[in-house]
Amino acid sequence: MAGASTSSGAKAAFVLIGKRLASSLLTLLLVSVTIFVIAQLLPGDAAQEALGQSATVEQVAALRHEMGLDRPAPVRYISWLGGMVSGDPGQSLVANMPVSEVISSRLPNSLLLAALTALVAVPAALAIGIGSAMNRGGRIDRALNITTLSMVAVPEFLVATIAVLIFSVKLRWLPSIALVSDEMSWGDYLRGAAMPILCLSIIVIAQMARMTRAAVIDQMDRPYVEMAVLKGVAPVQVVLKHIMPNAIAPIVNAMALSLSYLLGGAVIVETIFNYPGLASLMVNAVTSRDMPLLQACAMIFCAAYLILMLIADVTAILANPRLRAQ
Repeated sequence: MAGASTSSGAKAAFVLIGKRLASSLLTLLLVSVTIFVIAQLLPGDAAQEALGQSATVEQVAALRHEMGLDRPAPVRYISWLGGMVSGDPGQSLVANMPVSEVISSRLPNSLLLAALTALVAVPAALAIGIGSAMNRGGRIDRALNITTLSMVAVPEFLVATIAVLIFSVKLRWLPSIALVSDEMSWGDYLRGAAMPILCLSIIVIAQMARMTRAAVIDQMDRPYVEMAVLKGVAPVQVVLKHIMPNAIAPIVNAMALSLSYLLGGAVIVETIFNYPGLASLMVNAVTSRDMPLLQACAMIFCAAYLILMLIADVTAILANPRLRAQ
C-alpha cells in the first residue's frame, strides 16, 4: 500500500510539473507575439536610423528591401520565431553580423553580474529575514522592517545616484563607471563591477528578506513549532531543523521572485554604469531600431524569468505533498 501511494504521488507530481512546463511554453509563445508587435510599433526603423534624416525616400526604401523590412509582418514574425526555435535569431541590422554573435559577447557579462549579485544578496537576505522573524515584534525586527521597506521603496536610479555620490565622489573608493573587460584580473573586475552589484543587491536583499521573514513567521505559528519549543529545543535548532525544511518552498519562491528583479533592474543599472551586459545591449538596440537584436534580448529576459518561476513551482510541488493532489 505504501509503495502504491508513493508511486501515485510521484506520478501526480510529474503530471503537475508537466502542466507547469506546458504553461510556461505557452506563455513564452504569447510573449514572443507581444514583443514582436511592440517592436513593430516603435517609430522609425533600422533603415531610417542607418541613413539619417537626409536620406531620400528611394534610398530608405532600397535599404528596407535589402534588410527585409518591407515583407509583411506575419511573414517576418514566423521567420523570426522559426529562427529563434532553431537557435538562429537572425542578423543584426546595425552590426551586420549574426545576433547570436552579438549576444554571446555580452551575455557572459550579465550572467556573471547576476551570479555575483545573487552570491551577495541571497545569504544576506536569508540572514536578515530569519533574524527578523526570530525577533518578531522586537527592536531588531522593527529596525530591519523599516530598513528593508525603505530599500524597496527607493527606485534603482536613485540608489545608483546615491551610491555614486558616496562611494565615487565623496569617498573615492569605487569608479562611477563599470570599466570591465575580459582581460582584467578578478580583483580589477570586482572593483569595476562593485557599484552595479551593490545597487542590484540592495533591492534584491530587501525584497527577499521581507518574503523570507513572512515565510518563517508563517511556520512559527504552527503547532509543531510550539511543541518543539515546549520540549526545550534551542531557538536556532527550531529554525534550522524544524522551520526551514517546511519553509523551503515559499523561501525558494521568494528567491525566484527577487532574483527575477535582476532582469528588470539590470536594464537601469547597466545603462547608468555603462556595464557591457545584455540589458545595456537591448537599450542600444531600441535606440538604433535593431529589431532582431531587440527581440532576441527581450526573449532571453522573458525566458530567464519563466525559468525562475518554473524552478519555484517545481520546488513547491516537490516540497508540498498537498499540491500534488490538486
